[in-house]
Amino acid sequence: MATKDFDKTTQQFENLFFGPARAYASLAVDYTEQLVNTQIGFAKSYADASLGQMRSLLSVKDPEGFRSYLESQQKVAKDMGDMLKVDAEKVVALNRDFMQKSQKLVEDNMKTASKAANE
Repeated sequence: MATKDFDKTTQQFENLFFGPARAYASLAVDYTEQLVNTQIGFAKSYADASLGQMRSLLSVKDPEGFRSYLESQQKVAKDMGDMLKVDAEKVVALNRDFMQKSQKLVEDNMKTASKAANE
């Protein structure tokens, strides 16, 4: 009898506490991994653009080349602004997805807890 009660209690703890905690931790780790990978991608893109501009500046040898370099800066600035907008949208989408999945976990856990309380 005691073993049966212990097994039932263990199962309740698993269903009400440990299972949901593991599910949330898994979701948080997945979110963090996606966010870090996204940020690494951003950093690489911005570093590549900056290094490309530095190389362009180093290749300037005359006033005409300098003028061309300055004109290209406008395009680079616009491209960087566009990249920043797209990158910000990616982060917002990641955050939104994480919040929706977290909310669903909470709702599912509340249903499970309510069902267990009624038993």
